[in-house]
Amino acid sequence: MEQNDLVFIQDQIGYKFNNPDLLQQAFTRRSYTVENGGENNEVLEFIGDKILDFVVVKLLSEKFGYTLSECGEYIESEDFDEFFCEKDESELTEIKKALVQKATLAERIDILRLADFLIMGKGDIQKKAHKEASVKEDLFEAILGAVAIDSNWDMSRLQSAVEIMLDPDSLLGDEGTINYVSLIYDWFSKEYKSTPEFKYDHSSYYDETCGLRSANEVRSEIKRDPSFHIINVDEYYQSHFKCWLNLFDKVFIGYGTSKDSARKDLCAMIYSYLKEHGLLYSIRDEIDNPNKDDSISQLEILARRGYFSVPTYSFEQTYDTNGNPIWKSTCSIVEKDKVFSAESSSKKDGKKSAAYKMLQYVLSD
Repeated sequence: MEQNDLVFIQDQIGYKFNNPDLLQQAFTRRSYTVENGGENNEVLEFIGDKILDFVVVKLLSEKFGYTLSECGEYIESEDFDEFFCEKDESELTEIKKALVQKATLAERIDILRLADFLIMGKGDIQKKAHKEASVKEDLFEAILGAVAIDSNWDMSRLQSAVEIMLDPDSLLGDEGTINYVSLIYDWFSKEYKSTPEFKYDHSSYYDETCGLRSANEVRSEIKRDPSFHIINVDEYYQSHFKCWLNLFDKVFIGYGTSKDSARKDLCAMIYSYLKEHGLLYSIRDEIDNPNKDDSISQLEILARRGYFSVPTYSFEQTYDTNGNPIWKSTCSIVEKDKVFSAESSSKKDGKKSAAYKMLQYVLSD
């Protein structure tokens, strides 16, 4: 693997290896080592699988769980400061499953453009194994395994790598919030057929402005600039990381208490710049071929790119005069004032028809 490749990969995952050989091993398939000797990524994949599960559970507990003391509530001596969670076990299980499933991990590898760096044997090359979802899933986990070994199981670095690689906000984002990170990745994919090459470092907005302004002065400055609205003002002032990107012969810099939050800040700033200069794609540019067969997934794509909430569907079964089932499927979106229904003898076909009506509506709205 070339040095430039190693640098690109490390930028994409937000982690710099002390031992680059571990990173190369994470990309090495067993098919290659059978033919050429050496170590492959299978054990690293096993390690990474367990790490991913643990970190995702930690992220879910941090997002949905809390104790009363963490909320600033007074705890009387006879009370227990117990752990509360907004989701029950079954809900958490489903969310976790969505985050760590094969399709999600494969999609993230595609977005980060990492599969092309796989080191494979002749058999894998001939069958184009790097395009298989299971192979991409293995690669995602192997990279995390390599980070674990290289960082000596540093949990903060492992969580940072998962946040950067997985972008859990693309699935966990609060209703009504915009995932600027996903939007910027999408914009780069359309504009340049590539992925943004973010750089990370330890720094802070306070340090880089010489520490001459008070927190209140910084708050006032941020409030005047809408590009900074997605992060907490105190977090911005007390930032420990910066993330930057070269674009249009400019250097855009974001700050945050983690690499992930710094990237969010940066992407919000870039999005604001693109919007101000009329460089954003419209919703009509997002779907190349709107059609009924793909309408359900096409609506979901638009939702994940921040145009509206994920569509919901409801179904009602009736019967015609001959006793044959008729399904009425209804598609609705929280932000839209219209709902669309369709009837069919097939529940699946009715859902597609309702989704297609909604798709046509949102694209023309």
